[in-house]
Amino acid sequence: MSEAVAPMVSSSMAASSTVAPAFSRSMQMFGALLITLSSVTPASSIFIVVPGVVEQAGTGALLSFAGAAFISLLTAYVYAELSSAFPLTGGEYAIVGRTLGPLAGFIILGVNLVVLLLNISVVALGLGQFISAVLPDTSPVLDGLVCVIFTTLCAILNVRTNALITGAFLLLELLSLVVVTVLGFLYPARPFLAMLAHPVHLNAAGTLAPTPLGVIGLATSVAIFAFYGYGNAVYLGEETHDAPRHIARAVMWALVISVVSQALPLAAMLHGGEHLALLFGSDTMFGDFVSQRGGHALGIAINLSVALAIINADIAVVVLVSRMLFSSGRDCVWPAPVNRFLTRVHPGFQSPWAATLVTGALACLLCFVSLSLLLVVTGTAIVVVYGSLCVAVIVGRRTGTTAHAFYRMPFYPWPPVLALLALLYVVYTNLLDAKVGRPSLVATAVTVVASALYYRFVLRRRGVWVLCAPEE
Repeated sequence: MSEAVAPMVSSSMAASSTVAPAFSRSMQMFGALLITLSSVTPASSIFIVVPGVVEQAGTGALLSFAGAAFISLLTAYVYAELSSAFPLTGGEYAIVGRTLGPLAGFIILGVNLVVLLLNISVVALGLGQFISAVLPDTSPVLDGLVCVIFTTLCAILNVRTNALITGAFLLLELLSLVVVTVLGFLYPARPFLAMLAHPVHLNAAGTLAPTPLGVIGLATSVAIFAFYGYGNAVYLGEETHDAPRHIARAVMWALVISVVSQALPLAAMLHGGEHLALLFGSDTMFGDFVSQRGGHALGIAINLSVALAIINADIAVVVLVSRMLFSSGRDCVWPAPVNRFLTRVHPGFQSPWAATLVTGALACLLCFVSLSLLLVVTGTAIVVVYGSLCVAVIVGRRTGTTAHAFYRMPFYPWPPVLALLALLYVVYTNLLDAKVGRPSLVATAVTVVASALYYRFVLRRRGVWVLCAPEE
């Protein structure tokens, strides 16, 4: 396959750019699906994100999950249509830039770079709590650094090799969730339908009480983050055969598998947990449940499988972020020497090795930042990305920019409109949370403003910023 990069319109920017080598389309849809699912990492979501939902809503977490799955489906329709129109390695910023204009596109680039780079470090720093059963005296920072270095070296390999590596890890990850599911449904402690009809949670007094509808709604805004990442297949669009068709399918399948693989273990734990009040008050509720039902040895095995899931997630996210950095270099975002370095492709692996090393180096530095600060900064940025995509798909339909999309969502325009309303509700719930939610919104606003200033005073001064794309 012969590809060349489209020329820049601005002569001043073109002078600072080079023709970047393009990727080869060496991967099928299944490979893109494996890497995408690994970035979602269902097992670590179950053990890290879902307990926060249960802590709020109790058995009402099942209803919160159902609401979050519906909202995610709406956004998945948006992702599928836009990714089939623009299956580019730049991901969301390349889509938004082509539909809403370069300023909006660059803001999404800035937000995504911050969120995904921080996400690598957040995930790596969480590794220690799951390997502590075997290595109790290790430092979380040291664990995180080793994880980032290992995953960076893996990400330099050919994308098909990474699909195989992440696929093997993902299989172990899903098997651990099967174990949790079986333990819950084999030994039920309460009627399943009663949990849905009369949900209970742990109130401020430490006793079980009916879960208010408003609390279920608040927990829904948290549950949305358990499925985050199903749209990441778009970053692999330039390395996937028949990308307009296959990337859209990978997005939809990634969401379906993510929902099923997390909803079943959640339902099983709530169905089979012996003492709900103790479970709801525990910081390690799923680990406690496995140890109670399956014994201490099985609990250790599950913890180790979650540790593997964390490593797997970091491999996948490093793969994705390196593609976005490669694309930013191809689009002449940085000074010319940096652009030339970021667009280097390994001749054997056909991977953006330079951008991968930069990704790993930045993630290593971020491992020395407080985990609580990292969580605050990344908390609500997803709202900006999802909201921009919803607006982009509406504008793309009206202007004809996305008329060539292979996939067209059903029930248009309801999916993007309803998704926008749901995202506004997420913003509202974060405004109510003075401890994490409000600071997170401020951090996101700072990122947006900083990105807009860079665009205005750096990119615009060079000339018109025109996004590049490989030409078949």
